[in-house]
Amino acid sequence: MTANTETVTDDLLPAELLAFLPCDTPQRWIEAALENPALLLIDHAQCEKKAASTAMSLMFRYVDRPELLTKMSQLAREELLHFEQVVGLMQERGIDYSHIPASRYAEGLREHVAREEPQRLIDILIVGAFIEARSCERFARLIPHLDEPLARFYRSLVRSEGRHFEDYLGLAERYAGKAFVAERVARFAAHEQALIQSEDAMFRFHSGVPALTE
Repeated sequence: MTANTETVTDDLLPAELLAFLPCDTPQRWIEAALENPALLLIDHAQCEKKAASTAMSLMFRYVDRPELLTKMSQLAREELLHFEQVVGLMQERGIDYSHIPASRYAEGLREHVAREEPQRLIDILIVGAFIEARSCERFARLIPHLDEPLARFYRSLVRSEGRHFEDYLGLAERYAGKAFVAERVARFAAHEQALIQSEDAMFRFHSGVPALTE
């Protein structure tokens, strides 16, 4: 990626989001995404569906948090709309929607979530912020290389995923304070960076560096 492309890409991303993520997406992942457009969209669809499911799960578990209920209700609706839009794009491109194993990314972050409340909720919200922020960053990194219909769609997702990142992080700070959240974010950032920069056995939307094949 050229310096000029990096500048254009970064202009799409909120400064807070860029500062939040511990590293950029590796170039090898971008190359793998462009080499596997069908797999990219299939896993993207699964990610949108999972994001809606996660938001709904939080709504059922934390019924005493009105701010969370409102934010997660809005987020779930948006994620399901995105799911429908990705499936529509797949149909237009002749891509069959089939089940594929999930990447290690989300589960790798959730391994470090506290078991006891109220810290468990804070950690879950922080993990949600990382997932949304990384999604946003990857959409932006891909946009300069995509055909116009897909690039236009991903530009719209950069805006919405950026809001979702802000919602998750804002809720965590509301419930635990900025100082405590900053400490937990720093811990999760180290794990997130390791997942993103280390070699991964398979390519997925949130995978690390795809292993080179002979």
